[in-house]
Amino acid sequence: SGVGIAAMAVMKPDLIMKSIIPVVMAGILAIYGLVVAALISQGLSTAPKYKLFSGFCDLAAGLSVGFCGLAAGFAIGVVGDAGVRGTAQQPKLFVGMVLILIFGEVLGLYGLIIALILNTKHSSS
Repeated sequence: SGVGIAAMAVMKPDLIMKSIIPVVMAGILAIYGLVVAALISQGLSTAPKYKLFSGFCDLAAGLSVGFCGLAAGFAIGVVGDAGVRGTAQQPKLFVGMVLILIFGEVLGLYGLIIALILNTKHSSS
């Protein structure tokens, strides 16, 4: 979506701040991964205490937030690029673009929720 912002800035430089939304939403996805990484690192311990089940739960938590973040980032990038370019030509498209970006962001949030459930699951066992 950064290319779309640059292309839009040529046509309408006054709309640059409105078009930063996809970039901010992509940054939020990175924070989801950082939160899960911090939770996983807090639960690590030495080999006899760190069971195989806990290791696989941590692996699944990392993979779930990672792959969901990848899918959400791809969706946000595609929608952000087209939405920013479209908003430059027709400002009424802005609300629709934001709604679709929110739906893309929810994919990453689902991965975070699954990772939190997995982290809680292995902490209780």
